[in-house]
Amino acid sequence: MFNKSFATMALALFAGSAVAQVDYEVTITNITPGQTFTPQLVVTHPGDAIIFRLGEPASPELEMLAESGDTGPLTNALSGVAMDITTIPGLLGPGEQASVVVSGNPGRGFVSVAAMMIPTNDSFVAMNRMKLPRSGAVQQMVPAYDAGTEYNDQNCANIPGPTCGGEGNSPGPNDTDEGFVHIGNGMHELGDEDAQGNQLIDPKTYDWRNSVARITVRRMQ
Repeated sequence: MFNKSFATMALALFAGSAVAQVDYEVTITNITPGQTFTPQLVVTHPGDAIIFRLGEPASPELEMLAESGDTGPLTNALSGVAMDITTIPGLLGPGEQASVVVSGNPGRGFVSVAAMMIPTNDSFVAMNRMKLPRSGAVQQMVPAYDAGTEYNDQNCANIPGPTCGGEGNSPGPNDTDEGFVHIGNGMHELGDEDAQGNQLIDPKTYDWRNSVARITVRRMQ
């Protein structure tokens, strides 16, 4: 989770660094059979930055990304300490691949990636704080996470995006939310619709088993 005390430390550390930044190509491959990734946030940063911690509550900025796919709040929160930060626009469907070039410090830099998975209530794909390679390329298989900020009712009325067209960010927290970030456990058979007749997501089409993405980071210089 983004921490303001970290920001002061990171700025001082970064300001004193004489090591030039270099370019890295970050490639994200969606390996799910049915999930789509919303626009993907890619950030390089010092080692003390972290966008979430398992077992702890999600920040409001991460909640917005996980429930609505909006990377803006998290971008703003990280912009003061990031070495470089960008969002790959557009949706990334099953089997599709997207790449972006960002700069970072090969001596002490890290890279993180995050995007909402749709159609879900608050699940997201993320690579949380991987060290930038000094040379060549590194690859990581990454799981889905659950932000714990919205009940996983699989109800299209509560899920944004082209499949459902429902609401994104919801008010909370409430008693049905898990309340902390945890590994996503896929979708479950809840029937075709709820008591109010709202369509529910079919796990036969949209379920997953971790990992959900392959991310490759390649030094270009």
